[in-house]
Formats: sequence, C-alpha cells, structure tokens
Amino acid sequence: MSAHNDSARDEVEPVDLSDPKLTRFEVYKEGLRRDDIEIIHYEPRFPKPGTKTEKRMERIVSGLFLLSGLFATLFVVAYIWWPWEYEGAATWQDPQTWYTPVLGFTLGFSLLFFAVGVLTWAKKLLPVEELVQDRHDGGSSTDDRKIAESTVDTIVEDMGLRRRPFLVKTALLAAAPLGLAAVAPLGALIKDPGDMYTVTGWNADKYNDGNPVGIMMKDGALVRPDMVSAGGQITVYPAIDHGATNQFPTAPVLLIHLREEDAEILRGNLYPMYQDVDALWGNFVAYSKICTHVGCPASLYEQQSQRLLCPCHQSQFNVVDNAAPVFGPATRHLPILPITVNDEGFFEAKSDFLVPPGPAFWNRPSLPEEDEK
Repeated sequence: MSAHNDSARDEVEPVDLSDPKLTRFEVYKEGLRRDDIEIIHYEPRFPKPGTKTEKRMERIVSGLFLLSGLFATLFVVAYIWWPWEYEGAATWQDPQTWYTPVLGFTLGFSLLFFAVGVLTWAKKLLPVEELVQDRHDGGSSTDDRKIAESTVDTIVEDMGLRRRPFLVKTALLAAAPLGLAAVAPLGALIKDPGDMYTVTGWNADKYNDGNPVGIMMKDGALVRPDMVSAGGQITVYPAIDHGATNQFPTAPVLLIHLREEDAEILRGNLYPMYQDVDALWGNFVAYSKICTHVGCPASLYEQQSQRLLCPCHQSQFNVVDNAAPVFGPATRHLPILPITVNDEGFFEAKSDFLVPPGPAFWNRPSLPEEDEK
C-alpha cells in the first residue's frame, strides 16, 4: 500500500474504453489506474515468446505436474488394492505394515510436486511486475466490469494459457488424479457395514454355533472367578477364533470384581434391561472397554472413587451406576455384558451386549439411559 497525491492523479484524463485502437494491456493499465493502482515495474520473463529457455522451463513445470499426477494415481491404487487387513502380528516385511506410510508418501509427494509446479510457473514464466495500491471504496460501474474482464484476460495472457497448451494439459492431467485421490476415501462409505456396529464377537448365534461364548484372556486362557481378586479387574475377550484381535474391535471387556458394598450399590442402580437378564454374576460386572466418546480404551479403574477413566479425553464413568458418564465428553454409559459361570467354573457371556458398544454412528438405536433410569 502507498499514499499518492490524489490531485495529481485527478489531472490525468480517463481513457475512453470504447476506443477500438486500445490494446488489451492499455485497458488493463487504465483499469489499474482507476482503481488507484500504479504499475511500478512490468517486464515479461521472456520478451520474445517461444525461445528455447522458455520451452525448457515449460517442460520442467510440465514434468512436475506429471509427477504429481503419477503419485496421485499411485495413492488411489494403493488405497484400493494395497493389503491392509492384519491377521495376527505383522512385521516390517509384511505389506500391511506399509499401508499407511505408502498412502502418506504418495499423497504427500503428489501435493508437493503440484505445489512446486504452480510456484515454478509463477516464478519462472509469469511477468515480473510491481504494483502499489491505495485503499478506497466504490461500486462496480460498467467501465469497472469491462476493466475486470480485461484484467482477467491479461492474467490469462500472462500465464500463457493459450500459447502453452501442453502446460495446461499436464496441469489438468495432474489435477484429475488429485481430485480422484480426494474422493477415493469416500468409497469406503459405499459398502454397507451391515450389523458390524451392533453385533460383536460375543454373539453366540453368529460366531459360536449358538453355544454361549466363553470369556478368555488375551493368551487364550479361560477365566475363572478366582483369577480376579476383589477390587481388581482384567481385560477379557470372546473365546472364539481371532477373538482377541482387531477382527473384533468392539469386543474387549473389562471384567471387574467389585467389593461387596459396591456390588450392592450397582444392583440397586441397574437399568431395568440389565435387571431383567441378571447381568451381574455375584460381585462381578463386565463393562465394554470401548469408550462411548471416540472409542479409546476406558481401562483405568479407580477402586476408591468407583470410577472408570478413559485416558484419551478424560471421560469418567461411575462403575456402581451402570458406568454412566460423570465427567468429560462421553455422553452414554458403557454397555454391560451379561455374564455367568458355566458348570466347569469358567465365565461365559449370557448374550451379546444389549446396546451397541463404542462411539456414536449414524442411525444408532436409542439408548436406555434416556428413559429407563
């Protein structure tokens, strides 16, 4: 910005824009003058179009755009076809381990090459110009609109869009895969998730031929009541194939052995649906370990305060009140898994969760704490 002598500027007679002899640049320059913009310096990068130096720079910019398009295409290919599902533990030699780095590498380089291409085009091919402008208010008259059109035409001419078709085509060729890379992740929304949000590994009919699903530790050992001391807790999983893997991400449960007085308080506070199925066994309660905020593991049990904490965003749940949220961003209780002990003395689930575990999702069924307490 710069302050100028307005009286001196007013002495300059306006140019008649209807004069057919005016060149495009003269109209553009007059538009700048009327808008209180002064051209201090204007010089084309290549006064003589079509030189070898200009063509070489065009090829460099085109090469950057082509590289951008190539990496964007590789991103889309990797996103769709690169193996990403884990089956047990994986090492750095397994392709699943490289899925996320490959996506980041390809998309990052695509954006980098496209940005460098645009910057190189601006720095090496556009004219060198210096302008100063005063602030002012004003409407858009007919002359202003005509000037604006000439301004746009001048920008197009300076960029060489008409005489550099190869450059334009390579830019569009790079932009197309980039656009595809932006919308490709939306393809994951096309697949119907089915009942994966409402049915977990504790569902006996779907995963255990109708037989009650046992409760195991991560190493596969079945759990007995004497394995958890009063006031203690352990993380358990459904005793099915891959029950302790990411194949069943909403299945982990926190099995808590409550003290006698705490268990009595909980029984008095149970939601009716949990009372109907006698969800507790003795002084044991099994809460979903998946926080109802964004799905972090809520596993920090404070026995004295009777609270269960989620370390991610500090949500807290009251263990003796259906794990109802009492602090933090979580708004729904942690579902209780109805449990019992079989004839062999091992814990097993009576059924799947009565309400979907985990954070919110579209069309989620209504939850009982809204009207059952």
